[in-house]
Amino acid sequence: MSPDPNLQANPLDVPTAIRQRRSIKSFKPDPISPELLKQLVELTVAAPSSWNLQDWRIVLVQAEAGRIALAEAAVNQQQNVQAPVTFVFGADAVAWKKDQTPIYETARQNGAWPEKAIEYFKATVPQFQRGLGDKTREYAVKDATIAATHLVLAAESLGLSTCFMNGWIEDRVKAVIGAADDPDLAIAVLVPVGYAAEPRLDPGRLPLSENVFVDRISNSYSG
Repeated sequence: MSPDPNLQANPLDVPTAIRQRRSIKSFKPDPISPELLKQLVELTVAAPSSWNLQDWRIVLVQAEAGRIALAEAAVNQQQNVQAPVTFVFGADAVAWKKDQTPIYETARQNGAWPEKAIEYFKATVPQFQRGLGDKTREYAVKDATIAATHLVLAAESLGLSTCFMNGWIEDRVKAVIGAADDPDLAIAVLVPVGYAAEPRLDPGRLPLSENVFVDRISNSYSG
């Protein structure tokens, strides 16, 4: 397969990608090469998660019908239709109840977790998660959102653009990805990915003293 003509030759460093990133609302119809898409997926799932549960469930919606349905579920926001793929970040609130053996085996093989740590995780994770009660959904959504941030910065560094989307009807999004009957799956965020058809304009940020503080929220950070 010929190389992607839109691919950025030299990936941006992380600080540059952070400063350059903008939420793009208009995308070119240009497809993303399978190789680049795989790279994005691998960088996305390199994200950290609570207890390394990796409790995100990421669905890449590429078919036109699915992208149109996502737009309809998101108040007709057309970036879902224009971008060649939208990453739907689901969060599995009961991932901790499933067999964690593959996670432990990989950590063991990589020398990341000694046997004592693995045994601790096996005993502690169920206890901790049960103690969360209704907050298990919240924790899973946090993990999925962290992964989505990895995607956004990876995409920016590789010459792609994205748009965090938090305006959608959850039940309708779940229906699009075939999860309508799964009460334990929450939708964390939608992220269309593609090549920008508009400039990256900086809307600016508030002075640091407005929303960054030291030790106590009454003590503004001055930089």
